[in-house]
Amino acid sequence: MANRIKSTVQDLGQVTIELVKATGSCQMSQNDSFVLRDVSDSARSVGERCANVLSSLNAIARGTHALENAANTVSGILGDLDTTIMFATAGTLNADADDEVFADHRENILKTAKALVEDTKTLVAGAASSQEQLAVAAQNAVTTIVQLSDVVKNGAASLGSQNQEAQVMLINAVKDVTSALGDLMQATKSASGKNMQHPAMHQLKDTAKIMVTNVTSLLKTVKAVEDEHTRGTRALESTIEAIAQEIRAFDGPDVPRHSAGPEELMRATRPITLATAKAVAAGKSCKQDDVIVAANMGRKAISDMLSTCKAAAYASEASELKQQAVQSGHDVAVQYRELLQLVMHILNKPTMEAKANLPTISRKIAQCVTVLAQTAELLKGADWVDPDDPMLIAENELLGAAQSIEKAAKKLSELKPRRETSGNVAEDDMKFDDMILEAAKSIANATAALIKAASEAQKELVAQGKVQKKTFIGSEDGQWSEGLVSAARMVAAATHNLCEAANSLVQGNSSEEKLIAAAKQVSAATAQLLVSCKVKADADSVAMKRLEAASNAVRRATDELVKAAQGAIERNEEDSELLVNTTAGSVNIIAEEVEAREAVYKMEKQLRDAQRRLEGVHRKKYKNRGTDSETDQSGRPKSGLRM
Repeated sequence: MANRIKSTVQDLGQVTIELVKATGSCQMSQNDSFVLRDVSDSARSVGERCANVLSSLNAIARGTHALENAANTVSGILGDLDTTIMFATAGTLNADADDEVFADHRENILKTAKALVEDTKTLVAGAASSQEQLAVAAQNAVTTIVQLSDVVKNGAASLGSQNQEAQVMLINAVKDVTSALGDLMQATKSASGKNMQHPAMHQLKDTAKIMVTNVTSLLKTVKAVEDEHTRGTRALESTIEAIAQEIRAFDGPDVPRHSAGPEELMRATRPITLATAKAVAAGKSCKQDDVIVAANMGRKAISDMLSTCKAAAYASEASELKQQAVQSGHDVAVQYRELLQLVMHILNKPTMEAKANLPTISRKIAQCVTVLAQTAELLKGADWVDPDDPMLIAENELLGAAQSIEKAAKKLSELKPRRETSGNVAEDDMKFDDMILEAAKSIANATAALIKAASEAQKELVAQGKVQKKTFIGSEDGQWSEGLVSAARMVAAATHNLCEAANSLVQGNSSEEKLIAAAKQVSAATAQLLVSCKVKADADSVAMKRLEAASNAVRRATDELVKAAQGAIERNEEDSELLVNTTAGSVNIIAEEVEAREAVYKMEKQLRDAQRRLEGVHRKKYKNRGTDSETDQSGRPKSGLRM
């Protein structure tokens, strides 16, 4: 292989020299077609020789590539096993056939596990062999671990959902084997081509021992999983060994594969408290069912905590705090493992003296968990904010409403009044369109200023201490923030409706009445937002004065828009005055009167229907708002309300 690489590199060098010579000739004779052809041929030869070199290099790394692909496959198997554990924990992992029993799968599991041991030996030996042998060993190991995971999952399903803890114990056992195989592949990749005295070779041997240990543990679990008298003890033994391996990996130099934050670390400490209580209870009762539950729960709690702790620690820029977090997580895991070892001792030799030590170790775990939680708080830093804080939500909503209104104002600025297309559009109508658009623009700009002023008022209240910087949903300040958010959303929605109504009116697709209703809705929403801020704010504060000024600007702009629209309605009514033919006969006059009365009755009915619909909308709005105080502030709709 070395001679092949040497030969291909030499060939590449020769054709490169030819390319350089051809390029030099081309510089001297740029229009010579024969010289240009030589450059093209030389360039093609260089490309071919480069491909040969890459092919030779890939052949050297064939085994390494095979190990990388195998490691990716193993990672997928681990994810699949985690999903299976979730189904087993939920009590939904069952066999396809009702008469299926675990004995049908035991022999297949044992046979496949032994085959995996042989593949592991070949894989370790492949680190000092050729790349071809290493690639074959990696492929064989992957094929066997896929088969093993499948037969174990089928065996776990045959146990039935009534034995879900036994199912979890069995799947955890094969998960340990799969994880160890992934580590072994990484170690084999690092040790490939190294001499026997290299540190990577020693790491490979240690990883191979862990692999054999986990396969042995799987075999013991398979033999004990159906025995109700011993499977709790077997699960505890497996968990103690698994936690030891987790601690060893946690203390290693490997960088975490995922990211996590301080809040996730805080949440990861809670299951440990529950698992500790379960372990203490199992130590006191010595029941196999209690022991297997405690083992499975503790195993997951410690694994999740160590993974989250390392990820959160590595996300910190402070080296001392990072080390403190890692040490705190290590201490929790070590103390919990000691608790499980004490439970194991009690199961083997149940004495009152041994049981009396359970509270002592549980208190040590509680102390370590407290230190870990305090470290998680320090990891947050001074600039950390809770994304679920109602005050932060309120501030973001106010800023979002302001941006939304600014977009609406920009949209209005792009609208143009109707222009004369067929020569029959009156000049007064054109002036009215200009007036409507200008008034709508003024309202949109004023509401944008209003929302920004409300945001400043909120920040001022926090600075004055009248509103807590950190609030909780359901608290007084939290409810006030939610009310402020609701009012800001109403202002933004009302402004958008106003823009749509103005656009429709200018385009000739809507009426002045709709524009008036939209303008009044903006005014009402503005008043509601002002009231929400006044509940907590100081009337003489700068922010509150700015808020009131913005509110007055909105009110004045909406009043001007309403007046303009009402004037247009009155002019339309004058222009469309009904003409009665007084020269017609009495019979025709009576017919016209009947038609006029019919029109009046229809319009009165439409008015009543519209009033009832408006009342229903108001009732629905206040019902969704949920509090009587908000209903009183916004005003209760009355029957026969006139807009």
